[in-house]
Amino acid sequence: MADHPVRVAMIGQKGYPPVHGGIERHVAELAVRLAARGCVVDIFSRPHYSDADGPTVVPGLRVRRRPSIPTKHLDAISHSLLCTVEALARRYDLLHFHALGPGLLAGLARLARRPAVVTVHGLDWQREKWGALARRVLRWGESASARWPRRTIVVSEALREHYRRRHDVTVDYIPNGIDPPPPPPDPGVLAPRGVTPGYVLFVGRLVPEKGCHVLVEAHRRLPPAVRRSHPLVVAGDDRFGGVYLARLRKTDDPAIRWLGFVHGPLLEALYAHAAVVALPSTLEGLSIALLEAMARRCACVVSDIPPNREAAGDTARYVPPEDPAALSAALADLLAAAPQRRREMGERAAARALERYSWERVADATAAVYRQVLGRENAG
Repeated sequence: MADHPVRVAMIGQKGYPPVHGGIERHVAELAVRLAARGCVVDIFSRPHYSDADGPTVVPGLRVRRRPSIPTKHLDAISHSLLCTVEALARRYDLLHFHALGPGLLAGLARLARRPAVVTVHGLDWQREKWGALARRVLRWGESASARWPRRTIVVSEALREHYRRRHDVTVDYIPNGIDPPPPPPDPGVLAPRGVTPGYVLFVGRLVPEKGCHVLVEAHRRLPPAVRRSHPLVVAGDDRFGGVYLARLRKTDDPAIRWLGFVHGPLLEALYAHAAVVALPSTLEGLSIALLEAMARRCACVVSDIPPNREAAGDTARYVPPEDPAALSAALADLLAAAPQRRREMGERAAARALERYSWERVADATAAVYRQVLGRENAG
């Protein structure tokens, strides 16, 4: 990428390797590819997320495991502050912050005259879990992300338009990516979890804005025979779930399978053998779970919000946010349809996802931003 490697500190994500979380997946996919392009990338990791520490099997990539105050309100900012101070002391060429809260610390980088980039993955102050003070801090983070870093990256067109209208700034649009999926695993991978093909699948963190409560209610409105033949499989959890997670799981419903966080071959098998993937979120940056489902030829039912429209175009079935009756009707229609109809939806979705979204292009575009920030536009 240049005469000497660009040393980058990634700050704000929970850690590496990515077990759960869209930001964690984004950072992992990006960091591996930046390392292949000549960067030296350190990913700062929280101790409760991963045991990884030190060099990885990927040349040029290192994990630095540092402590945090592991509460809902202090986990991210305490960890990010500690890591920012360390990164400034280590004199990285560039600090790359992820999300609005950690992005506040781009101000420290500016005071230290060190280049910083912030990637905004969503408007976190809109999330229901935050109280008034936390929302105010995250709004400050949004304002800071528009003013303090050398460059600001957003993952969706909707976010780019938001920054143009609200902050009168031009930001870099670099969406999330996707890789061509591996061959579908055998359905036998699902058997130990008590799952057989033909279910409705939800993938995501169990927080209010992901809409799992809407999906649970929509699934309960299906006729009993449909619920038995197409149970709801929930692949997700939340470390700080609290009241919401307890409310979701308080009823012992035999037609719902709660699998917790899932990744690797099991997640691939879940996508491959789902009848329908339902993602009724009210807030997204650009959903990696949706892109993954599309790339894996899944028939998708999603909430009608701009980031989902941007990702799926005319390949998904849309329902109004927070409308369990409409979601239930859409599920009933797709589950009653011939499998060929769902396969055709999935084929169109895969073609769109693989044409438009690529982690390789994400890495190329991010590396170009780094070169411009560091004045190395003509570097390889």
